[in-house]
Amino acid sequence: MTGAVRYDRGVTNPESNIPQKLREVLDDFAFVDRSERAELLIEYADKFAEVPAAVATRPFPEENHVQRCESEAYVWAEDLPDGSIKYHFAVENPQGLSAKSWAVIMDETLSGQPLEQVAAVPTDVIFTLYGKDLSMGKGQGLMGMLDHVTSHARRRLRERRG
Repeated sequence: MTGAVRYDRGVTNPESNIPQKLREVLDDFAFVDRSERAELLIEYADKFAEVPAAVATRPFPEENHVQRCESEAYVWAEDLPDGSIKYHFAVENPQGLSAKSWAVIMDETLSGQPLEQVAAVPTDVIFTLYGKDLSMGKGQGLMGMLDHVTSHARRRLRERRG
């Protein structure tokens, strides 16, 4: 696949268009074993904060619902004054640790970043973070969350270009 950025075995491409903050998190996960990976992801999940009521309240709109996500995740994009986006998430399944950790990682590494970089984040970063043995169902949900984020960025870029 031409232009794809691979993160296998911790090899990162510094020239890639991926935001620096996300690259740093990917590097943190690149060489961890299964136990360390689980601990890191739980630490991220523990930082999860529900979407603020000023952004959305239940029942959440279907347009923000991530299809194929077992944890019933929702994603919102809030335009910031500098032209970037702040991402907000809801995860309805209280046991949805993977979705919660991914929401925190995306918020911390993609919110406020250049839209061109956010729009270009490849889905294979999920496997660097969660491991190659990620179940199909969980993988589909996490990729769906990323798709919502990158789609918002691409839509804003198209709107700006007129």
